[in-house]
Amino acid sequence: MPDPTPRTGACRRTDVDADLLARLTSGACETRTLVEMLVLDHAAVMRACVPEAGAAAAEALAAQSAEGIVARMRAGGAELLARCGPDATRWVGHRSDVVRGWGAYVVGLAPGLSLARRLAAIRPFADDPNPGVREWAWMAVRPALADQIEDAVASLTRWTSATSPNLRRFASEVTRPRGVWCAHLPRLVREPTLALPILDALRADRVKYVQDSVANWLNDAGKAQPAWVRKLVAEWRTRRPIVSDRIATRALRNLNQ
Repeated sequence: MPDPTPRTGACRRTDVDADLLARLTSGACETRTLVEMLVLDHAAVMRACVPEAGAAAAEALAAQSAEGIVARMRAGGAELLARCGPDATRWVGHRSDVVRGWGAYVVGLAPGLSLARRLAAIRPFADDPNPGVREWAWMAVRPALADQIEDAVASLTRWTSATSPNLRRFASEVTRPRGVWCAHLPRLVREPTLALPILDALRADRVKYVQDSVANWLNDAGKAQPAWVRKLVAEWRTRRPIVSDRIATRALRNLNQ
């Protein structure tokens, strides 16, 4: 699937203050906006923040500079995996959020991991304090979950009771039928009911961050299964705890037009 995300050329490095750009490149501070992420020279970040990866890693990222941001992040993860090995724990807590995002892709790309080990390895990235890293976390492992939906749902249902709303939101976001900047999950497009254990557990979540993900999940599902979404939300309105108004309204936003 072609990378649908914006290219670096859509923004200019002059859109970000030069001093801030230098600090972002060195890992002295973290990106706060998509524009900041888009204009970063990932080859320069690799040289500054992961010198042990060697010049070849930076050169490989330089060759990807015209690609969309998802492709560049994936390339960064591939370079860390190839040059530094599959142990992603070394990137948890790295000073650069970009490097932590690459670390999430190490987890997603590492060959031979069982579902349980992959989810355990991605967990700290899914609960990262930086919202950008949390996005890279679910995007990184989503392809590995696509062929084992039932097992993934069973494992992620346990995440819905986590204290951290970041982890609860991850369980919903990584299984969205259509998602954002990523390939669809055909099984869930056709059979959204497979994810009911996750959705049911989160229907009354009190955190907006989680609510919006659940609502977007159902909005995705409604594009192929509108009757199913309407029926589910109607049923939720009769059950205790009652579905949050925010989830119900946003889930049906395109079906009530």
